[in-house]
Amino acid sequence: MNRRLIFLLAGFVLILDGCSLAPKYTQPVAPIPDEWPHGAAYEDTQANPEATAVQDLSRQVFFADKQLQEVIEMALDNNRDLRLAALNVERARALYGIQRSELFPAVNAVGAGSKERRSSDLISPGESRTVEQYRLGLGVAAWEIDFFGRIRSLKDQALEVYLATDEARRSAQIALVSEVACVYLTLGADRENLKLTWSTLATQQAAYDLIRRRYEVGVATELDVRRAQIPVDSAQADVARFTRIVAQDQNALNLLTGSTVPEELLPTDLASVDPPKEIFSGLSSAALLNRPDIIAAEHRLKGAYAFIGTARAAFFPRISLTTSIGTASNELSGLFGSESGTWSFAPEIAMPIFDARTWAAYRVSKSQREIALVQYEKAIQTAFREVADALAVRGTVDQQVSAQQSLTNAVAETYRLANKRYAKGIDSYLSVLDAQRSLYAAQQGLISLRLVKLVNQVRLYAVLGGGGE
Repeated sequence: MNRRLIFLLAGFVLILDGCSLAPKYTQPVAPIPDEWPHGAAYEDTQANPEATAVQDLSRQVFFADKQLQEVIEMALDNNRDLRLAALNVERARALYGIQRSELFPAVNAVGAGSKERRSSDLISPGESRTVEQYRLGLGVAAWEIDFFGRIRSLKDQALEVYLATDEARRSAQIALVSEVACVYLTLGADRENLKLTWSTLATQQAAYDLIRRRYEVGVATELDVRRAQIPVDSAQADVARFTRIVAQDQNALNLLTGSTVPEELLPTDLASVDPPKEIFSGLSSAALLNRPDIIAAEHRLKGAYAFIGTARAAFFPRISLTTSIGTASNELSGLFGSESGTWSFAPEIAMPIFDARTWAAYRVSKSQREIALVQYEKAIQTAFREVADALAVRGTVDQQVSAQQSLTNAVAETYRLANKRYAKGIDSYLSVLDAQRSLYAAQQGLISLRLVKLVNQVRLYAVLGGGGE
């Protein structure tokens, strides 16, 4: 009987490779142009011989600054959001394992033993008063045979959820690396602004003290003194403002890394940070399909296809099988013998006649597929826009930096000449004050544009799918 059960179970396992009612998946056409935008805002990236394709740039190579690399590694080790994403992957993997196990029968074994001493009045002469009996049972409880692929479709759906979750973890890692680098660069820029503000305050305080002494000897007017006080007060306010901003930048960086970043790893200014590598983006826009968030969206779309298979299978009969065998013996060595035994085979067929919930579930599954398709297409379009925006910034930011540098140099010379004219009594201090304000704003604008350029390089690397494993 045992052999008969084994052959029966093996036959049912072979049936697991039967039909599936899930529709065949075909990758949708990407709803974006084949090439990146062209025009005055976009440079010819293929003309840059020093640029490298994102696919050939590891995270360690792209971020050339060693201190920034250490900070990124700290974030990858300690960031709670990334850790949560990894735990979600483990949960999805476990759920997939549970769903996959439904394809196979669950075999239960039960053993029991008893020992009884009978009264001498109840036994025949020469018969032993002590009776020992042992029982062993082996059974399969309510195992559904997957003739129409219902369980297999559920398993496929769970697999796609797991794969999508894993891609979401990769996407979270890319976003984390990008954000850490951007905050690190912003901290460097704000520290440079703070240095500029302190330098401006010192210069303006010295000018104010000089004009104050000239006023005391009757050379300067009170109006000159009041005008000289204005940039001093403004610079003092800016010192307080940038001191606060720098502290907030450090707080943001500490949150991203999950720990306090040592001072020796922090940038002293923006100029002290080695810039990231140049990126070659002269690829087809189809390269976006390798972004983990888009891959995750496609896995969810595939899961929606599998869910349709599950909903379709609900219209067909569900066949469950309960099988058990048992043996009993008063001899331990005869447990698997043929002294006594039982064998049972109980198939159960559930035939759907009409169930409104089944039809509703089928309509829901089709709607879910359409939703997943729209989400997949939107993810591709969003990615295309992100890359196009980054390319537009890269195509114009160098011109902005160059123009701002020229402006800063011109205003600095204007400030020098205005100071010289005022010292000779040719002009009023108002010209000096205007020139100083223009110089201060031009210097801050130059720092801001240099930051925009570096941050955009990081963003472009991330939106093209770099920064992962």
